[in-house]
Amino acid sequence: MIAAMQRFHHSEFANLPHLLSLKGSQKISICIPTLNEEQNIGSIVSSIHDALMQKFPLIDELIVMDSGSTDRTREMAASAGAKVMLSSEISPALPTHPGKGENLWKSLNVSSGDIVCYLDGDVSNFHTGFVTGLVGPLLQDTSIDYVKAFYQRPLLNGDQRENSGGGRVSEILVRPLISMFYPELADIIQPLAGEYAARRSTLESLPFPTGYGVEIAHLIDLLHAGKSSRIAQTNLETRIHRNRSDAELGDTAFAILKVITRRLQHDGLLSANLSLTDLHQRWSITDDSIDLTSKLIPEPELPAIKPMR
Repeated sequence: MIAAMQRFHHSEFANLPHLLSLKGSQKISICIPTLNEEQNIGSIVSSIHDALMQKFPLIDELIVMDSGSTDRTREMAASAGAKVMLSSEISPALPTHPGKGENLWKSLNVSSGDIVCYLDGDVSNFHTGFVTGLVGPLLQDTSIDYVKAFYQRPLLNGDQRENSGGGRVSEILVRPLISMFYPELADIIQPLAGEYAARRSTLESLPFPTGYGVEIAHLIDLLHAGKSSRIAQTNLETRIHRNRSDAELGDTAFAILKVITRRLQHDGLLSANLSLTDLHQRWSITDDSIDLTSKLIPEPELPAIKPMR
């Protein structure tokens, strides 16, 4: 287990004038990857724009990187104050693999902040502490390079809400794998949290899997680089978002497992000759049919912009 990983609470960084004084000449960018997030993206962007850009100029840049939404995501984000970009139009010479990790990598390429804060676009209980709680430790302490969020993850079932039960992929797949193969990361409370902030120099040293394996890849790669002691965590209390279907979670788990397996092969913990399939197969059973569904999930990785030496 990582020794004495620092933990904070977002309320510790609620004093915006103080954060501005710590910020000095540094620039801070917010980047939000989206795909069909019209329900919440407007309120998220307007909260940041009004409180942290207009009232207090803590944030210099707010980018929404979209994967081709077919709803009003881009329109709502732009009207709320974000700079909206289509992922497919960034670095068009590269192959396009629409996915969260690709959006994050492309956001890093087009943003200019010395500190970059990534947020998810589907959070329904968003507050500005999601931003200040993540960038605050980086402004306050130069020994910290990467700040992960943690929180309670309620499970919503219709009108019913259970205080725990969300984060199923984390608890059923990722945490057991961390415990078995990377116990040094066991102190990470939410390894798949989509809310985190880091120094640009740190992010530019990391490869980005194009899909949902990006967060766990960062943690393992920071561990390999000897920088796990420079990771901190901030308590954001509760994160409420739409819970995904078993089918969606299965695809997510497949991509994450592939990313972790690559690193296990690299570390010599699995045979390097093991061939990894791109084909995820699952069964769907209804009253009328039993159907096999297959989906290709290659999960390629975009290279580090400036690899560590």
